[in-house]
Amino acid sequence: MTIAVGSSLPDVTLHRATADGPEAVQSKDLFAGRKVVLFAVPGAFTPTCSIKHLPGFVGKADEIKAKGVDEIFCLASNDAFVMQAWAKSENVGDSVTMLADGSLNFTSATGLELDLRERGLGMRANRYVMVVDDNKVTHLAVEGPGEFDVSSAEAVLKAL
Repeated sequence: MTIAVGSSLPDVTLHRATADGPEAVQSKDLFAGRKVVLFAVPGAFTPTCSIKHLPGFVGKADEIKAKGVDEIFCLASNDAFVMQAWAKSENVGDSVTMLADGSLNFTSATGLELDLRERGLGMRANRYVMVVDDNKVTHLAVEGPGEFDVSSAEAVLKAL
């Protein structure tokens, strides 16, 4: 079953990319008592993710946070080392926090998987954006296969 607006987030372990290496974090603690935007991409360094999705949120981070958002998270089906390297290559700085879901703990628990095995990419996170207020989903927009529209930084700004 796919998570929906009004649902509580699952409590799973994710890994945050830090300057000191991966840091394990519980999702319930990460999202508790805060309003956050979480956008997910199938994989770091992939074309749409690197050319449009992540750069859009980096560029619009101040505008999004001005709407009352405490933090912006980027989740991908990669490990924290890859997420750290991707953040460095895209000059993310502190505008977006990179979350690794390499084992698909969060992705599977939310039902937002994308099967790319036929393309040699395995199981991945689908491309989506959600607004979460104190562990409750208040907005969710999931892209169709090969699409990039409803999960963009511009689209989430309109939803906020």
